[in-house]
Amino acid sequence: QVQLVESGGGLVQTGDSLKLTCAASGGRTFSSAFMGWFRQAPGKEREFVAGIRGGVGNPYYADSVKGRFTISRDSGKNTVYLQMNSLKPEDTAVYYCAKNRGGYSTMYSSYDDWGQGTQVTVSS
Repeated sequence: QVQLVESGGGLVQTGDSLKLTCAASGGRTFSSAFMGWFRQAPGKEREFVAGIRGGVGNPYYADSVKGRFTISRDSGKNTVYLQMNSLKPEDTAVYYCAKNRGGYSTMYSSYDDWGQGTQVTVSS
């Protein structure tokens, strides 16, 4: 089982940037795994934000973050990143990193391993 640890969250103002990091350990399949970032705001369901394939690393984004967020990975470091630019108050949520047991999916039920989350708060 893979252990995932997120970091990089914080309190920022509208228009600012943050870079989240997800460090993976304990598994041997990270480099080939589809990795995703999800977020959950108070009172809302957990939603897909971005995902990236193993190997070539094709990225996928939710419409709400396209053009503002960039997902990337460094398989040599077992790390996935989420660069978030032009942040908005509606981006406020706990952000989670997760490892999918299959390929691309926006459904959180298809992800087996999760980090503890990191809080992102964007003030207006």
